Amino acid sequence: MKNVLIVDSSLHGAAGNSSQLTAHVKSLLEGKAQITHIDLSQDDNAHLTGAEMGTWMTDPAERSEAQAALAKVSDTYVAQVQAADTIVLGVPMYNFGVPSALKAWIDRIARAGVTFKYTDTGPVGLLSDKKIIVAAARGGMYAGTPADTQTPYLTSFFNFLGLTDIEFVYAEGLAMGDADTPMNAAKEKLATLVN
Repeated sequence: MKNVLIVDSSLHGAAGNSSQLTAHVKSLLEGKAQITHIDLSQDDNAHLTGAEMGTWMTDPAERSEAQAALAKVSDTYVAQVQAADTIVLGVPMYNFGVPSALKAWIDRIARAGVTFKYTDTGPVGLLSDKKIIVAAARGGMYAGTPADTQTPYLTSFFNFLGLTDIEFVYAEGLAMGDADTPMNAAKEKLATLVN
């Protein structure tokens, strides 16, 4: 791990359980890797619009000033993903899904002709050689059940981009009494993955 991208998506910022897990990873890697950290709860990016997506299809030399500003959001996110050899996601579960801020980030890194392409035989991912670590924090117990929509969704998405080396680390049952035990177990597993 030389270039690590950490993406947090908790509404609670640094106080969120998933953010605490990614902070643990960050502490283990400081001084050992180049770390880029995004806290999506601090970004003012709205959900993707047709106007913003349209800027991606416009030649950069022909973009207006307003279009260039819109395109910069996705361009920055994509460049961060491309530069990373490891991506660590802090993912809480909200209403059986991923946070909407994370979905908005996902929408901006899925770029036809940039991170994937369509061919006669179907889509092909254009990213490779990256490890994905998902630190999933949940109030209840969902892993391995039909209620866990996050794991198949994130797996399918990253596979679509060409990334298949994905590890999920779950801290579950955090609202069911004992939060320390699952958090500590998740931190131990993350330390094993990082080291």
